[in-house]
Amino acid sequence: MKIHSQTILFIAILWGSLFTANGQSWYWIEFTDKNNTPYSIDNPGEYLSERAIARRASQGIAIDPTDLPVNRAYIDSIAATGAEVLHASRWMNGITVKSADTRHVALWKAFPFVRRVELTKTADTTTKSAFSKFGTPAVRNDIDTSLYGASVYQVGLMQGQHLHEQGYYGEGMVIALLDAGYQKADEVPSLRHLFDGGKILGTRDFVNPDSNIYAEHSHGMMVLSVIGARLPGQMIGTAPEASFWLIRTEDDATEFKVEEDNWVAGAEFADSVGADIINSSLGYTTFDDSLMDHTWAELDGKTLRITRAANLAAQKGILVFNSAGNDARNSWRYISAPADGTDVIAVGATDRNGNYAGFSSVGFPGRTPVKPDLAAMGSGTAVQNTNGDIVNRNGTSFSSPVLAGMTAAFWQAHRDVPATEIRRILTISASQNLRPDTLLGHGIPDFSLADLLLNQFSNSKETTQPKTTLFPNPFTDRITLISSDNTPQSVSVEIIHASGAVVHRDQIDFTMSARLYGLQGLQPGMYFMRITGGGQTETHKILKTR
Repeated sequence: MKIHSQTILFIAILWGSLFTANGQSWYWIEFTDKNNTPYSIDNPGEYLSERAIARRASQGIAIDPTDLPVNRAYIDSIAATGAEVLHASRWMNGITVKSADTRHVALWKAFPFVRRVELTKTADTTTKSAFSKFGTPAVRNDIDTSLYGASVYQVGLMQGQHLHEQGYYGEGMVIALLDAGYQKADEVPSLRHLFDGGKILGTRDFVNPDSNIYAEHSHGMMVLSVIGARLPGQMIGTAPEASFWLIRTEDDATEFKVEEDNWVAGAEFADSVGADIINSSLGYTTFDDSLMDHTWAELDGKTLRITRAANLAAQKGILVFNSAGNDARNSWRYISAPADGTDVIAVGATDRNGNYAGFSSVGFPGRTPVKPDLAAMGSGTAVQNTNGDIVNRNGTSFSSPVLAGMTAAFWQAHRDVPATEIRRILTISASQNLRPDTLLGHGIPDFSLADLLLNQFSNSKETTQPKTTLFPNPFTDRITLISSDNTPQSVSVEIIHASGAVVHRDQIDFTMSARLYGLQGLQPGMYFMRITGGGQTETHKILKTR
């Protein structure tokens, strides 16, 4: 049955006038369809920026119905009941509203276009959550270097200086931060160049649109400093020449599910303005209202609304980095949402030596993909505080932007490579890729090695399916090459250290198999074997043991 929007709107106004205000509560209202929309996937310029469209096109990603805005008639009908519409989600096809009367719920559910209504924040909440998700201060580290200062460890642990030395600092990359506020970001010295140089593209507050985002919580400012700082001799961020959107989705005063819907809105906004990377140093598990708490089973990488939205952001060509969480020593213990997302890069934390940081949330045992995905320095990470001091902080809130920023510099160096391939190369280069675990996932990426791999792939004709199997791997003093091609061939074999140095070369003539001897002198660790022959090149990661 076709229902005219004018009829719906009239009924909504009539019913809404009967209700009186009590305490304010927040709700998610999900719609059944996007019927009768004036928008078309053939004309995305009406609802996406040129940069957002170009990002999809460059990676072969089609515009689809999830990109279409929510039906305006549905939104107006809900608003006419007296509800305040806070924001809409085109990906999840719904809206977040605030209402003063619980009787509105029955009215909304009666609309034929409403699929479900969910309470996401209870009325008259005045008490702050009893815990902080943002980590704790660590002992200050006064190490001084000629350029990086206190940030030398967090950059050096990933061989990030290799990119910086080539002039890749994130220029041209757009990073969207989803956080709790950016207090004094416009004042602290390490970020001054971002404002003076027009690198802050804009702000958006989905918690309180009327707020001054630079007067809210300082957490986002510290996250921004990890990526964007430029104070030579004191602190250098991982991508200080990138451009930024500063988005507030987290209300630090309370903890309710409405913040997850704020996150969804923030991620969609980041997509619409053309962000290349999202860094979210946020995560959700339990709430001030225990009836809203998530269960371990719900964090399966595809169920929760916030997780589904994070996956969609990644599927639209954005690299989505999310802190794993700081709950390893708490009763929850495991990663949070949306870090559980199958397409989200969940980032765990290490100390400056690459050792697991004991607070870093762990992945669920036996689940795939392994979580967290990657790790970076999050114990004693150098940040700038609101006083302008360079201090050290603990938390996956800071390991995530360390890695997100470094990836921006890396993607700048390889701009034509799609997001999925950037993620794959980072995983291949990581310190424990062959033996991932639930503490650090695949480990700490090596950007020198990742850069070497992509440079090699772009300069050679790479086979789509490797013809050669290596055995054993890990190895001690020899490796056997087994070819799937039963024809005589001559190949060049190179073993490459993570620094990029070729440490072993051989020319081998063989038909089905050959053995490579004399490898006992190599130091234990990760290497790459490059096999070139017949106009083709394939690369294998190998592990040398004692």
